[in-house]
Amino acid sequence: MMQQIYPVTPHSYAYELNKDFHFSAAHYIPQDQAGKCQQMHGHTYFTNITVVGDELDETGFLVNFKQIKDLIHKRFDHGVINHDSAFSDEQAIDFPTTEVVSRKIYEIIQDYLDGLQNKPKCIQVYLRETPTSYCIYRPRGEKST
Repeated sequence: MMQQIYPVTPHSYAYELNKDFHFSAAHYIPQDQAGKCQQMHGHTYFTNITVVGDELDETGFLVNFKQIKDLIHKRFDHGVINHDSAFSDEQAIDFPTTEVVSRKIYEIIQDYLDGLQNKPKCIQVYLRETPTSYCIYRPRGEKST
């Protein structure tokens, strides 16, 4: 079982859900300045998704834990992140760096949440690439206090 303390994002929502999971994937950064990361290599990514909201759905969930995991795990696990349609070898804003992968995870999760009647919000994606390196993505403009 993962035991991890994550940075807290202040908010005024009634409910906060956090989902931890991992996925293994390869990637490369298609720029000379990326050094060794320009070569294909892999990581076991550990992620934490924070979802908040004020209303539960008809089953009593803010959002189903399994659905949050499946959105990311089924899409990226044991694949090459660069091959996913969300990423590009042409634009730096879409290279699969840890920063960009965390933002893309947010976009995938929030797109799903936007379709739910109770309208939960993803307010934080924590993505650990190695034991010593991680990134946090927090969308701007969310209800925070």
